[in-house]
Amino acid sequence: MVPIVGLIAKSAVNTPRLLYRYLFRCCDRLPEDAKGHYKHHVRQGFNSHEDETDPERIQQIIKKALEDADWILNKYKVETSS
Repeated sequence: MVPIVGLIAKSAVNTPRLLYRYLFRCCDRLPEDAKGHYKHHVRQGFNSHEDETDPERIQQIIKKALEDADWILNKYKVETSS
């Protein structure tokens, strides 16, 4: 089953904007004490890569961010399917 967070399927995340929305919605599912930390981390990641123009590099960043999100959700044992 494809994990869905807030009407965005993980497999449909293929642009930086969709990635940002997906990651923020993943953060909303974390415990209160971790939520702010990871939202800040997501914002910082986007700010540091905002000038990236290479489509291949953007896809690498998206893939890594999705893997990291899965790891964090598993760390907090958050249910990954709605």
